[in-house]
Amino acid sequence: MATNPLAPDWLGRPDDANALAAGLWPSSATRADNGELVIGGCSAGSLAARFGTPLYVVDETDARTRAAELRTAFEAEFARIGTSVRIYYAGKAFLTTEFARWMVSEGLNIDICSGGELAVALAAGTPPHRLGFHGNNKSLAEIDDACRLGVGAIVIDSPQEIGRVAEAAARHGIVQAVRLRVNSGVHAHTHEFLATSHEDQKFGVVLEHAPALVARIRAEASLRFVGLHCHIGSQIFGADGFAESASRLLAVHAALLVGGPVPELNLGGGFGIAYTSADRPTPVAELAARLADIVASECAERGIPVPVVAFEPGRYIAGPAGITLYEVGTTKAVDVSGNPRLYVSVDGGMSDNARFALYGADYSVRLAGRVSAAEPVLVRIAGKHCESGDIVVDADYLPGDVAPGDLVAVAATGAYCWSLASNYNFVGRPAVVAVRDGEARLLVRGETIADLLARDVGVSTGSTTGGLTTGGSTTDQPKESIR
Repeated sequence: MATNPLAPDWLGRPDDANALAAGLWPSSATRADNGELVIGGCSAGSLAARFGTPLYVVDETDARTRAAELRTAFEAEFARIGTSVRIYYAGKAFLTTEFARWMVSEGLNIDICSGGELAVALAAGTPPHRLGFHGNNKSLAEIDDACRLGVGAIVIDSPQEIGRVAEAAARHGIVQAVRLRVNSGVHAHTHEFLATSHEDQKFGVVLEHAPALVARIRAEASLRFVGLHCHIGSQIFGADGFAESASRLLAVHAALLVGGPVPELNLGGGFGIAYTSADRPTPVAELAARLADIVASECAERGIPVPVVAFEPGRYIAGPAGITLYEVGTTKAVDVSGNPRLYVSVDGGMSDNARFALYGADYSVRLAGRVSAAEPVLVRIAGKHCESGDIVVDADYLPGDVAPGDLVAVAATGAYCWSLASNYNFVGRPAVVAVRDGEARLLVRGETIADLLARDVGVSTGSTTGGLTTGGSTTDQPKESIR
């Protein structure tokens, strides 16, 4: 049977709609003898029965392994060119106290961009000096807290922040390390990049303004300038965009050395992952070697020492380590100009994965509770929300007998799903569980209707929810006590 014309060009009709494509799923993902999906030694059915659905599932070993492998590869390659690296896990991708502990224990620092993320990292026991604080509009209170608590570096994102950070640091009697975020004019996404001279965006300052702003920073006794910072995009395949950006930054870096030390260069993150079988992300060892060569070559050309180089990966670590489990509620076959599509509606949606609604992100889906020999059909996994754009998986193939009550799993949802989750339609956000060596434990409990009503001042003390037991999902409480 030919590929459905409604399918995107990159999506071929699979020979086996049960197969777990390599690179999309956590490294532990497999099928049990009965066909169930197993992650971290825990079957999808047992997880759904215990914790409910929708459910975020994070493979602890996979996340730790990806963090450690990335750090090791970058350390080795940059040692080869005579310098060291600092790896910051980008907490915006996915952050809980336990996940933060995993990252720190694997030798990573943590990048934060709000007072809330600062609180989570500190609650996890992260030493403040291992934190980097981003943000284009940090509040005065956030800046004060960062200086008071001894955050390792604050990223200056605008001219106004120079004085604000300097005042806070002086008030607390410290010299605060700062980086200056600049726009290199390089925009990268997947395997393409665009180089321009100016940017129209909210983050950072124009690269040409960096010397004057660094002079202002150096004039403040309570600030210590450590280097430039740049972030060129996200979901980047290859290193060409990084090469162009590094070249532009190091030209300014070299000029800044005339006025004082510039010990670091932060090239940001954005390393891509596979969301579909068509994606071909750059292997981390290859990426590390290429980036080290780029920095070494650019420094040699300018006759300057190779600085300490920092990177901020988030998606690369968290994304493939996570999946989301859903239960199918309804199916609906539609005909589009003589071509069939099956809508499969699940018990979550844009409240737990907003990425398709935000920017048309693609994902992959598989039956999680069983396998089937039925012919593959083109499906669209739809959410339960009152929006036509409430889509979780725009296009993939599932066995044609997918039916209400089936469990389905969406791959690579570890990054930017839980962190972007909302209560749209007053649906509670799902629980997050970690799996490892056949054991599952709760990281974040699912929200209850009581949670949703708790901040509503119109609800009288002692009122009930009218006997309701769910806020639109079945993740309100674990189905059994947690060890």
